[in-house]
Amino acid sequence: MRTLIKRSVLVAAFAGGLTLALAAPASAHVTVNPNTATPGGYTKVTFRVPTESDTASTTKIEVNLPADKPVASVSVKPVPGWTAVAVRSKLATPIKAHDTEITEAVSKITWTADANSAIKPGQFQEFDVSLGPLPDSGQMVFKALQTYSDGAIVRWIDEPTTDGTEPEHPAPVLKLAAATAPAAAAVATPADSTDDSSSGTDAYGIAGLVAGLIALVLALLAFQRAGRKPGAASPAASEKEKVSTGKA
Repeated sequence: MRTLIKRSVLVAAFAGGLTLALAAPASAHVTVNPNTATPGGYTKVTFRVPTESDTASTTKIEVNLPADKPVASVSVKPVPGWTAVAVRSKLATPIKAHDTEITEAVSKITWTADANSAIKPGQFQEFDVSLGPLPDSGQMVFKALQTYSDGAIVRWIDEPTTDGTEPEHPAPVLKLAAATAPAAAAVATPADSTDDSSSGTDAYGIAGLVAGLIALVLALLAFQRAGRKPGAASPAASEKEKVSTGKA
């Protein structure tokens, strides 16, 4: 019996360790959050950068904006201990924003940590970027390069696959999807009115039933009291009287 229990514990531990081992790489990806935005609008996205190395820290992160979907306005939020540099490039095809022709746009943002702000093993950092106006459709693939303190560079540049499987080093992807229309205000219909009336009728019916039960209980109590004549001894009292007088 003890051997069976030990085997069960070992199997459970192995399964749990295998699950964690499989889940760890997926959680270590550089991601963009949220991963969806409304086409044509402005949005703030956050690039989340975890350090997956056990021995080195992340010292630099480079995010490339897609050249085929340029954005006119790009701004970064300061991160304490990190220096952000945005590189602008000439556009092959100018775009328009607020009736103004844009001939160049930000093509790359690089964040570099100072000596005390690198992302240590088991930690992550977030980098906020404001973008807009966004393209009218499709998706934006942000190819990212993560540099470690030991000189290693991890390239998160694999584009989404067509079969839905996840590539080995997926690039952060922002999907452009139309916002869902707000729910229309509820309008009362004859059916709704009938339902409300039925609910009210049911409430009154329940209240009436409760009142009827209370009245019935009170009536039974009154009837029981009326059945006992004033001065009449109870059966138990009569038995006691017979015993005390010696009458059988």
